Amino acid sequence: MTPNPASKPTRPAKPNTAVLTLAESFTEAALRARLAVTRAPFPRHGWIAPLLVLLLAGLLRFVNLANPNAIVFDETYYAKDAYSLLHFGYERNWSEDANATFVAGNPSGILETPGYVVHPPVGKWMIAFGMTIFGDDNPLGWRFAAALTGTLSIGLVMLAGWLLFRSVTVATLAGLLLSIDGLHLVQSRFALLDIFLMFWLLATFVSLLLDRVQARRRLAARIAAHARHNGGTPQDSFMLYGPMLGFRYWRLIAGICAGLAVGVKWNALFFIAVFGLITVAWDANARRVAGIRRWYVAGFLRDGVLAFLALIGTGLLTYVMTWTGWFLSDSAYDRNWAADHPGEGVTWLPESLRSLWEYHRSAYTFHSGLSSPHTYESPAWQWLLLGRPTSYYYESSELGVNGCPVDSCSEAVLNIGNPLIWWSFIIVAGLSLLLAVLRRDWRFAALFAVFAVGYFPWFAYPERTMFFFYALSFEPYLILMLAGILGLALGRSEDSVRRKRLGLILVGAFVVFSLLVSIFYWPIWTAQTIPYADWRARMWFEAWI
Repeated sequence: MTPNPASKPTRPAKPNTAVLTLAESFTEAALRARLAVTRAPFPRHGWIAPLLVLLLAGLLRFVNLANPNAIVFDETYYAKDAYSLLHFGYERNWSEDANATFVAGNPSGILETPGYVVHPPVGKWMIAFGMTIFGDDNPLGWRFAAALTGTLSIGLVMLAGWLLFRSVTVATLAGLLLSIDGLHLVQSRFALLDIFLMFWLLATFVSLLLDRVQARRRLAARIAAHARHNGGTPQDSFMLYGPMLGFRYWRLIAGICAGLAVGVKWNALFFIAVFGLITVAWDANARRVAGIRRWYVAGFLRDGVLAFLALIGTGLLTYVMTWTGWFLSDSAYDRNWAADHPGEGVTWLPESLRSLWEYHRSAYTFHSGLSSPHTYESPAWQWLLLGRPTSYYYESSELGVNGCPVDSCSEAVLNIGNPLIWWSFIIVAGLSLLLAVLRRDWRFAALFAVFAVGYFPWFAYPERTMFFFYALSFEPYLILMLAGILGLALGRSEDSVRRKRLGLILVGAFVVFSLLVSIFYWPIWTAQTIPYADWRARMWFEAWI
């Protein structure tokens, strides 16, 4: 009985145990089966559920997006920086009272002096894109790009779920749970950078998953073609290292996405390092499974070097190009540093790149020493526990003001994840590590590795000021692990009816309760006017206030 990909996740494919002749084992079909890249049938109506989830995600992110009509949290930097980039090509300083006039549609608070900013420009250029459509004088214009990017990332996480688990159910669960989570939702509704960082990192990961499929199919096809021309079996010399796999455009696309991710925030570099290791490990293992004897050498020399060029080389070129506005300007911060400091810095670089290098050195020093106290700072160990969520916005109103039906009301935006989903991440991460180690499940191994490299390096900087929303960059991989575990809980087609019914009840209950929790928290994710008592009822711990 074949498992239905619309309802159950597939387990990692194991080598075909059927007895094949030597020639039969080197046919393209046999090699594809060994490499687990046979085409999984996509259910005829399998697109309906993911599309509905995508529509739900868009609705939650775009409805009443201009509320609150105010500069919220770090929009004071990024919305105004985006305006500056759009009109001048580089960031400028603003007067101290610029927020009030900027919200009113008057940008007169912008100054002529260049601004010293410590994050690259990609996220701010993306915010500026929304301004070109809906105007730069209103919150919808500032926030449109974040809402669109957040919605598209739901589609990406569902695509990743399909590529990993070959299950529409698991893919849909991943998309649904991410779409209703508070951290992702709030970050999608404001002109802040982390949603763009998360998106480009996820796009890099999905591109590498697509490259994995493409590379294994090419490997099977080229070994099979060589075998056909050699009487049905490949030559020993050929199988020593195996074939070259040619130009891999998905890996090139991954490099572009990686460069754009770094162009939002530098901590993308940690992810890119592990992405590179993962894709080379996938290639080496594919050669091993295909029967190539020196697979470890070939994986490094024939795949690893090209992977480095595609990811790092293309990524570096893309990153430098994201600074085009800075290069074209004569007045941007540190733009003329090299001309003003001859013989200093990295002297072998051209003046423009030497100035950019100095800017980066200065910004790195800033980040390394960032330790200014903040009311809502949260060390990394608190993030999975929701120990200290970030309050983005809070206003009080009285009876009759802003639709307040009682004596005292609150309008709040608290950036807090769905507690049921986030607290389950703690269990899910442990289970995923066990599956990766004990079952050698490549899917959970890859997801855990990306989560780990996104999370644990923060523990090396205990004195640095951190916030819970930094966790957004690795949340999709926790969501995919959670969806994969829920898929396993549903059972396999060969399991008993009782076992499958129990799994369906457990998974259904988890999803329903997650939805109810999100409905409960919706008002304080979106600045709805609610009675103060209702706001207080959602503050389960004092640390959430």
